[in-house]
Amino acid sequence: MILEMKVPSPGESITEVEIATWLVKDGDYVEKDQAIAEVDSDKATLELPAEASGVITLKAEEGDAVKVGQVVCLIDTDAKPSAVKSQKSESPKAEEPKKEEPKAEAKKEEPTRGAAELSGAKAAAPATTYATGAPSPAARKILDEKNVDPATVTGTGKGGRITKDDAVNAPASMGTPTGGNRGSERTKLSMLRRKVAERLVAAKNETAMLTTFNEVNMTPINKIRNEYKDAFKAKHGGLSLGYMSFFTKAVTRALQLFPDVNSMIDGDQKVSYDFCDISVAVSGPKGLMVPVVRNAESLSFRGVEAEIKRLAIRARDGQITVDDMTGGTFTISNGGVFGSMLSTPIINPPQSGILGMHNIIERPIAVDGKVEIHPMMYVALSYDHRIIDGRESVGFLVAVKEGLENPAEFLMDNNPKKALEL
Repeated sequence: MILEMKVPSPGESITEVEIATWLVKDGDYVEKDQAIAEVDSDKATLELPAEASGVITLKAEEGDAVKVGQVVCLIDTDAKPSAVKSQKSESPKAEEPKKEEPKAEAKKEEPTRGAAELSGAKAAAPATTYATGAPSPAARKILDEKNVDPATVTGTGKGGRITKDDAVNAPASMGTPTGGNRGSERTKLSMLRRKVAERLVAAKNETAMLTTFNEVNMTPINKIRNEYKDAFKAKHGGLSLGYMSFFTKAVTRALQLFPDVNSMIDGDQKVSYDFCDISVAVSGPKGLMVPVVRNAESLSFRGVEAEIKRLAIRARDGQITVDDMTGGTFTISNGGVFGSMLSTPIINPPQSGILGMHNIIERPIAVDGKVEIHPMMYVALSYDHRIIDGRESVGFLVAVKEGLENPAEFLMDNNPKKALEL
């Protein structure tokens, strides 16, 4: 029986996907549920499993855009693995072409033609010693000083020779390379990357985006992490106590204080949420992914760290789904892991705000009238000014700073051990 495999729907509103990679070859024997292809939607890269065991015939090529429900391959469920292997081993011998011996006449004529051509080339050489483009000694010296390639100069002398005047009048080189590789490569963007680009441009063009900045003294967080990170890891099965749990808890607290930042525009209406679904930007093999930590306001530090780790692993292994990235009411982006000191993050529409974290650098700051060295981080809030006013945006960022610089009081109810479930 021949089974037609059609593209399944990856999620609501998705009508088209792109064949990113075939993981099998035409004519291979595949097992049921074996991953046979990776397909890109505008939200994620998903694996396509075989619906039955048998010999596969591909009906689409890598890079093809195919509609949901379109047939992309056939599976012959009656074929057996042994038969396929036998056919593959015999086919090269059966199809091997016979080598044809060159004709005797060709062998005899070849040296004669070569000798004639060689003789002609030698005879012509003296006439082309100063052919078009050959500079005179004086002209060559000038061209070398100006770093000009003689091939770019038109000679006006006898036989097209480059004269001294030609060299003087030749425009100086603007740094055109005379050596090294100059290759280029053109590759098609994946559907996911094209969709990300489209959404980023839309965010710039369709929102009144503005960014406000602040800085955070990370000393209090570092003290808590240094004191409890080993016990946290031992208690929670190797889970690390990172910065993201502190930032997530500080953000959810600030969102509850300034709910406009946790709102969106839908036409001429404002949609506000009483929950905090935090999108976390992570880097995956196919580019930037933004999975969502659901109801982050109700999660403990351990819960946040565990969920972020789970989502990051799924993104790294290419197992992230559309459902993992759907929704989100606010985004946190950590460019600091790549060494970014300061940036203006772009809003992830239809959200109205995104918080950018950056690298932690020891800097001198004034503390109680004295100069001290502390680990400092710049933070940036980009927001849609159509729905969030300056008071809310600045107040939100100050509340985030307040929570991070005094985490024991504002994020842990003055009991770090209990908050970390130790």
